[in-house]
Amino acid sequence: MSNSLMIVEDEVLLGEELTHYYRKLDWDVWLARNLGEARRLLTDQHLEPLVVLSDMSLPDGNALDFFEQHGGRRPGCEWIFLTGYGTVADSVRAVRLGVYDFLEKPCDPNYLNLLLENAARCAHAQRRLTFETAQGNARYTPSVFVGDSPATIKLRQMLERLAQLPFSSLMLQGETGTGKGLAARVLHYSGLRHQGPWVELNSAALPRELVESELFGYEAGAFTGATSRHHGLLEQADGGTLFLDELGELDLGIQAKLLKAVEDKRFRRLGGKRDIQVEVQIIAASKRDLAKEVEAGHFRIDLYHRLAVFQLAIPPLRERKEDLRLLVPLLVEEFNAKAGKRVRVIAQAAWLALERYHWPGNVRELRNSIERCVLLAEDESLPHQWLGLPGTPIPSGNDSTVHLPLDGSLSLEQMEQRIIESALARADGNVTAAARLLKATRETLRYRIQKYHLTSSAK
Repeated sequence: MSNSLMIVEDEVLLGEELTHYYRKLDWDVWLARNLGEARRLLTDQHLEPLVVLSDMSLPDGNALDFFEQHGGRRPGCEWIFLTGYGTVADSVRAVRLGVYDFLEKPCDPNYLNLLLENAARCAHAQRRLTFETAQGNARYTPSVFVGDSPATIKLRQMLERLAQLPFSSLMLQGETGTGKGLAARVLHYSGLRHQGPWVELNSAALPRELVESELFGYEAGAFTGATSRHHGLLEQADGGTLFLDELGELDLGIQAKLLKAVEDKRFRRLGGKRDIQVEVQIIAASKRDLAKEVEAGHFRIDLYHRLAVFQLAIPPLRERKEDLRLLVPLLVEEFNAKAGKRVRVIAQAAWLALERYHWPGNVRELRNSIERCVLLAEDESLPHQWLGLPGTPIPSGNDSTVHLPLDGSLSLEQMEQRIIESALARADGNVTAAARLLKATRETLRYRIQKYHLTSSAK
């Protein structure tokens, strides 16, 4: 790829000489005599040079003012200014605005060549990084929520709309495995702050003391072991998005401190003596019903209302089972690519098992089941006996085996529910026979069937 250069110079001879010289060095060169021509090239003709070499004082204005007024430095484009009478104030201002370099005329041609080559390399690296980042973030669009069900279509529409709004805070609610973290990334990378940092904290993964120090940071000596200053996640997310996962697990004391930070947009590190100003978009998520947590006194009502400027519920998989017909082939294709498999056929028996199951672990559980089947596939057919769902037990030589994943996708109650479903399936819906398999009374089993809203033949 050849280097590209735009020269902005009102001295006719100098401008033509520079243009001719760099074209001989295989640069693509455009010459503008004034800021008006430069504006037309950059804005109207959408020119994207790697380097701009510009005189400071031009007939229609100051080039440094033009640079600042038109968005300053763009990623992948470096500016070098030339001036016949530079001042310290101009050079300081140029550095502050992000100018690559600031030179006084006349300058050594060899030095200028070296400077332009370095600036071009830097711009190339910036463009490559921008492209790779965009490619990596391209998967975080509302379309990642695959499906044609009304619930999924509504979710995609809401994500598209919210991503274009400058909201300060938003609350995501949904069961484990529904994709709250994915939705949060979609809102960030498809939103107005996509160029800012993405920072996340799982409130349930750390003890109270660590959550506070991670969130707000600390100064050296704030507590035993604090040997140096640590910038907290709020500070790291300045200008971008802070994702607070499992918000309902936050200690009430930390909730109070977080509320003040969110409302005032300022906070202090642990052991700090001065306030730190931040501009952060907060996306919070919880599998709990925080409105009920507020009523029970487990969550602060003021923090709840402050963060729930917008609320978005992620529907569970059981409410959009028609999406399975699109989701499952995509997952099979994904795991085929990872494992070097060639699964192509999904039997009707597999579809019946997939669509009959209620998926308490949601899409996360579905991914685990499909990955297991693809990994164990021996030909082009999906071995649905490895799904591990009620009615499709994993082969083990013991027909009474029930598969329970211990990967965090199921709670204790969900495991109990799966065992009962499996027993009912093996007993053809007969409650008495299922109770005998579980060594439980008929009344106990009936109670749990009602508790989990299960269906049976009630025999």
